[in-house]
Amino acid sequence: MSQKIYVGNLNYATTDEGLSNCFSQFGEVLSSVVIKDRATGQSKGFGFVEFAEAQSSDAAIEGMNGKELDGRRLRVNMAEDKPRRDRPRGNFSRNHSFDGERREPHRFGDESYKY
Repeated sequence: MSQKIYVGNLNYATTDEGLSNCFSQFGEVLSSVVIKDRATGQSKGFGFVEFAEAQSSDAAIEGMNGKELDGRRLRVNMAEDKPRRDRPRGNFSRNHSFDGERREPHRFGDESYKY
């Protein structure tokens, strides 16, 4: 079963390939990705490495946590699942509240309208 680890405090110049090469000494790397900012394309300073086996990910955490890569001390631990958002995302019209209930449109001069 594959296991994904989090690699933090990366140098902004570290690439996906560099991350994969560094962690391949611990076992078969299925994927490695450095997370980048959507707008600028610059690294955000962290990434993820996915190993084919759990033993490889445990060895990588022990072997690389606190070690240097490209001049920065890495923070390596098990990746956690991204928390789900309870609130729906999307385009809300101004006639709906965040809980999804329909509101009447505001009429200027209407004193009965409650805010």
